[in-house]
Amino acid sequence: MTPGPSFDVVVVGGGFAGLSAATALAERGARVLVLEARPTLGGRATAFTDPATGERVDNGQHVLFGCYHETFRFLRRIGADSFVRIQPQLSIAIVDGCGHRSRLVCPLLPPPLNLAAGVMRWQALGWRDRLSALRMGRTIRNLQLTAGDRPASEYEEMRRGPSRRASGAAAAVRPAADKGESVRQWLARNGQTDRVIELLWEPLAVAALNQPIDVAAAPPFASVLAGLFGRSARDSALAIPLKPLDELYALPAKQFIESRGGEVRTNAVAHIRCGAGLHVVSRHETIAATAIICAVAWHALPEVLVDAPASLAAVADDARRTDASPIVTVNLWLDRGVSDDTFVGLPGRTMQWMFDKRRLFGGRTAHLSLVSSGAGAVVGLSNDELVALALKEVRAALPAAAGAAVERAVVVREKRATFSVAPDQPPRPHTGSGPSGLFLAGDWIETGLPATIEGAVLSGHAAAKAAAAQCGMQIDR
Repeated sequence: MTPGPSFDVVVVGGGFAGLSAATALAERGARVLVLEARPTLGGRATAFTDPATGERVDNGQHVLFGCYHETFRFLRRIGADSFVRIQPQLSIAIVDGCGHRSRLVCPLLPPPLNLAAGVMRWQALGWRDRLSALRMGRTIRNLQLTAGDRPASEYEEMRRGPSRRASGAAAAVRPAADKGESVRQWLARNGQTDRVIELLWEPLAVAALNQPIDVAAAPPFASVLAGLFGRSARDSALAIPLKPLDELYALPAKQFIESRGGEVRTNAVAHIRCGAGLHVVSRHETIAATAIICAVAWHALPEVLVDAPASLAAVADDARRTDASPIVTVNLWLDRGVSDDTFVGLPGRTMQWMFDKRRLFGGRTAHLSLVSSGAGAVVGLSNDELVALALKEVRAALPAAAGAAVERAVVVREKRATFSVAPDQPPRPHTGSGPSGLFLAGDWIETGLPATIEGAVLSGHAAAKAAAAQCGMQIDR
């Protein structure tokens, strides 16, 4: 093999984790090489061109929240923060299983008062339901205070900023979620009614964790809620990309890296050799670097590592034993507009969320993106069956869709969209779990969050900070 050029840092993987790490390093003057095995950047958050319509279609609808502080920091860095529309406050249209339509609006109040005020005025709930939701607001607040009273990890410091100490009374509160309990068990322990679970907590949990609430462990969801109702009313607001995912962040990140002397290569299968000296091999080329960041999906990690030492081999084995959870997205192009909302929650259905892409991207026909998270029960259905199911559910929920004709349908399956957060899953590694000079990044890395964009970027920034220190550089927070 021919020795290749020397880089300060080589990043293996071109998704949110790898690109956030690479741009953070490039911003500080490091010469970075990004290697992505696929033909396009973006990993599990990218887009493709539909040959029939010519539209760019995401491989799954992704949303952000205002509490994704590290993600917005990344987007600002690459000049892409204007490509996202963020609500001034949380506002979600909901159509329940009986077809009743309502809207949850959380006003501009300090959290969790915004949640309390929102549920008190939410017409879909009865008084008993509202009072139970108020109890959860206190639970969320106790979780935040308890977190402020214990030593924070590097990830937690990045997430919440300066530590907020708890009072003695708050510190004595029982932890908000136990490792061995499911989300549903935790919600029941906190006095949540079936109606509040159905309309509020279950849709949020399934969207965030990508697993049914009877399967997913409670702590990751508790961490999500603590962030959603954390610093300001904006934290709980939804943010919707105004561009396809590759145009949102992957292409701007590539331009940012290359404009600062780095390189980004696609179709570049890479292996990290940990034996006689740490280095990367790609396209029959040995690439030297001061530091290496491995930012591939958890299921790809065992194939990327070669001659791993015992500690890292154990991490690879944990990755190999970690289960996956699928997402199915059904894209329907209809001959007319059927909704006045950009997105609608559809609780109690197979397709839990509907996004109207025409209202985001423009176009002559209504392009609906219907998402089924935690889709293990339906991922094996045929395309025709999934389209029929999605069409049946959207017509039942939206009267205007009853007479609309389908002009085009595209089904996207991500069978390994996320890793499982069930209580019996193997432990997740930390950034520094590898040998000296090798750092891990990706949504699977232990950040306290489930498989979210924010978790991926959070880990990418932590890996960049560690790699910069290896190179004798410094990255602020």
